[in-house]
Amino acid sequence: MHDRDRVLTMAMAGVGIIVGLLAGLFVGWVLWPVQYTDTDIADLKPVYQDEYILMVSAAYAVNGDLEQAQMRLALLNDPDPARRVALLAESLIARGAEPGDIENLVNLADALGAYSGQGTSLRTSAVAISRAGWR
Repeated sequence: MHDRDRVLTMAMAGVGIIVGLLAGLFVGWVLWPVQYTDTDIADLKPVYQDEYILMVSAAYAVNGDLEQAQMRLALLNDPDPARRVALLAESLIARGAEPGDIENLVNLADALGAYSGQGTSLRTSAVAISRAGWR
């Protein structure tokens, strides 16, 4: 009878652990899920940071406000935002993305000084490739 009590106790403990785990998951995922508010742009995944940079370049293309674009890019906490924008433009060229998006990125990178010291050939090449739809 002693073994039977131990087996029953172990079974009840196992059931209790499973029920507690399921109740915890239900409370955490359904009743009171985590809600992110006031999340910094720098905390986003790199893919979403790239989307943010693309949106900043589109806004810059519309309003031409370099200071505002710089303030927005500063939220990424990137030590060299001009290089980051230029690298994203190169990546989109390689993927054959929308020419307008690439041109916006190239123009923003140029305004930020990413192509300074390299002449205009790199910038001109990037814009030409994007307009030609090179893939």
